[in-house]
Amino acid sequence: MCGFVGYLGGVEPAAAEMLLRRMTGSIAHRGPDEQGIFVAPSAGLGHARLSVVGLGDGQQPMASASGDLHIAFNGEIFNYVELRDELKARGRRFRTGSDTEVILHLYEEMGPDCVDVMNGDFAFAIWDAPRQRMFLARDRMGVRPLFYTEVRGTLFFASEVKAFAKVPGFTAELDEIALDQIFTLWAPIAPRTAFKNVYELEPAHIMIADKGGLVTRPYWQLDFPDAETHRAPRDEKAAAEELRALLTDATRIRMRADVTVGSYLSGGLDSSIVSALAAPMAAGGLRTFSVTFDSAEHDESEFQEEMALAIGSHHSAVNVGPGDIASIFPEVINATERPVIRTAPAPLYQLSGLVRAKGIKVVLTGEGADEVFAGYDIFKETLVRRFCDRQPGSTSRPHLFRKLYPYLPGLQKQSAAYLAAFFGAGKDSLDDPLYSHRPRMRNTAAAKLFFSGDLRAKLASYDAAAELASRLPERFARWHPLHQAQYLESRFLLPGYILSSQGDRMAMAHGIEGRFPFLDHRLVEFASRLPPGMKLKGLVEKHILREATKDLLPPSIGQRVKQPYRAPDSQSFVGASEPVWLREAMSAEAIADSGFFDVSTVRKLTEKCRQQAVSGFRDNAAFVGILSTQLWNRSFAGSRSDVTEAA
Repeated sequence: MCGFVGYLGGVEPAAAEMLLRRMTGSIAHRGPDEQGIFVAPSAGLGHARLSVVGLGDGQQPMASASGDLHIAFNGEIFNYVELRDELKARGRRFRTGSDTEVILHLYEEMGPDCVDVMNGDFAFAIWDAPRQRMFLARDRMGVRPLFYTEVRGTLFFASEVKAFAKVPGFTAELDEIALDQIFTLWAPIAPRTAFKNVYELEPAHIMIADKGGLVTRPYWQLDFPDAETHRAPRDEKAAAEELRALLTDATRIRMRADVTVGSYLSGGLDSSIVSALAAPMAAGGLRTFSVTFDSAEHDESEFQEEMALAIGSHHSAVNVGPGDIASIFPEVINATERPVIRTAPAPLYQLSGLVRAKGIKVVLTGEGADEVFAGYDIFKETLVRRFCDRQPGSTSRPHLFRKLYPYLPGLQKQSAAYLAAFFGAGKDSLDDPLYSHRPRMRNTAAAKLFFSGDLRAKLASYDAAAELASRLPERFARWHPLHQAQYLESRFLLPGYILSSQGDRMAMAHGIEGRFPFLDHRLVEFASRLPPGMKLKGLVEKHILREATKDLLPPSIGQRVKQPYRAPDSQSFVGASEPVWLREAMSAEAIADSGFFDVSTVRKLTEKCRQQAVSGFRDNAAFVGILSTQLWNRSFAGSRSDVTEAA
C-alpha cells in the first residue's frame, strides 16, 4: 500500500522533479517508508511507499528490465505468487520479490488486458515510453483511489486530491452538484468528486492517455442473473461448502506480506468470521483491534472481547468518549477530502492510529460482506415495504417493521400507521428502479432544506436520484429486486463512501493498509449467482454466510442480528464536548461566507441539536453534513500552489 502521483504533458523539465516531490510529499502519510521520483521528457511519476511486500527490493517507481516501462503502484496483487510462477514458466526472469514487478511483466505480455488476471486491490500508472502513453487502472470494487485533473493542458493524477494543490494553476472549488449528491446519496456519483474539474477513475476501469486524449473503459462489471433463472432451487449445502472454500482462500492470500498482518474486530458477524479464519494462519497469534464507545447504544465491546477470547487473539481497543470525535473531526475531513453526513469515519481514524502505534501496517477487515450477502437493514426493510405495498390497506403487515430494528427501543412502541408512514410504505412505485433506496434518499435529502437560496436556485433543475437511475445498466430491470438493491449498494455507496471515507482515507491517514477478503472478485461473482433466498432468508440476513461459517463462531455472535456500525453524530459536538472551533465554523459569518447554507435555519438547527439529548436521523445528517462542508471549505476551498514556475 502506498500513494502515487504523476503527469502526462508539458511540465517544464527544470520544474518537473521539484513538482513531483512536492506532490508526493503531500501524500507522504500514505507511504511513510520512502519516496521515489521518475521523470521522462513528457511524463513523470512520484511514489510514497508503505513497505509491505518485497521490503528490500520493491522501491518505486519501478522500471522494467528493458527500461521501456515505469510503474507507480498503490495496493496489492494478492495472487502475485501464482502469476509470477506462470510467468517464470513462460521464460520471464524476475529481479525482485515484489508484486509490482509482476504487473510490469503482465503488461509487457498482455498490454491493458493484464488487469483481467489480477486478484487484488490496486490503482497504478504505467508510463509506456515506446507508445508514449500513460496507462492507468483501478481495482474492480474500488478499494484503492485514483483521481485525475487537467491543468493548462497537462493531465495530472494522484492517489489523493490534495496532491493537486501543489500544481501551479490548480484552484480547489467545491462542486455544487457533488454536494447535492452527497446530501442525497451520501457520496458523489463517480467520476464526479467533491472538487470541480477533478474526477476519479471509476472502479473496474482503465484509462489510456496519450497525445490523442483520454480513453476510459470498464474491464469488469458486477452482474446478476435474470430473475427468472432463480426459480430452480440450488443445493444449499454445496453452496455453503463452496463459499467456505472461497472465503478461506481469499483470507489466505490476503495474509501474504513481509510484515505482520492484523485484523479489525468489531464484534459483528463479518469481522469475526475473517478474524477466525485468519487466526490459525497468523504466526505468533493474530493481533486484533476494535473501537469501543462510552455510549452504550454504540458499544459492542462485550462481543469483541468474547470473540477475541474464542480465537485467542492479542487484542487492543481504542475507546471513543465524549469529545473525542469533535477533537479530530477537522483532521477527518481533511483526510476524506469531501463532506460527509455521518461521524462514523472518525472512530476509524482513531482506530488506525492505534494500529500504527502498535507497529502494525496491514489489517484484514469485514467490509463488503453486507453488500455481497445482503446484510444491511435496507435489504430487509425493502422486503417488508414490498410486502406491505402489495396489500396497502393491511393493518398487520407494518408491524413487521419492528422486527428490523430491535436495537431501537423507541420504534417498538409505535403504531402500525406510524411505522408504515415512517418507512415509506405506499409512497413508491414497485417498478421504480430506486425503490429500495427511496426512503434513505428522502431522509437524507431533507438536509437540503438548509441550502441557501442561491444554491437552491442553481440546483433547481437538478435531480441526483434521476442521475443515479440514468447510470444503471440496461440489464438492471431483469434482476431480482434484492439484486437490484445489492447493485446500488455495491456499485455506488460501497466505493463512494464505505471504502473511501470510512476505509482507505481513514486507514491511510496513518499509513495502514486495509484488506478485504469479502471483496475478492471470485467471492463477489460467486455470491451474485446465488438465489436471493440463500442470502436473505425471510428476515435473516446473510443466511448462506452464517451456514458456511457456523462452526467458527460462538453462537452469541454467529446468530447475532446485524447491528450496523454507527457513532454518535451531532451529540459529539455539543454540551461539554463542544470544541472551540465549532462556533467559528458554524457562525453566521462563516455560513454566509461559504454561501452554501441558509444562515437562519442553520442557527436554529445548531441550537436544536444543543438542546436535545438525542436527535433524529434527519437532524443528525443535516448537522454533520453542514459542519463537514464548512470544514471542507476551510481546508480546501481556494487552495492553490505557491510554486511560481508554470506547468
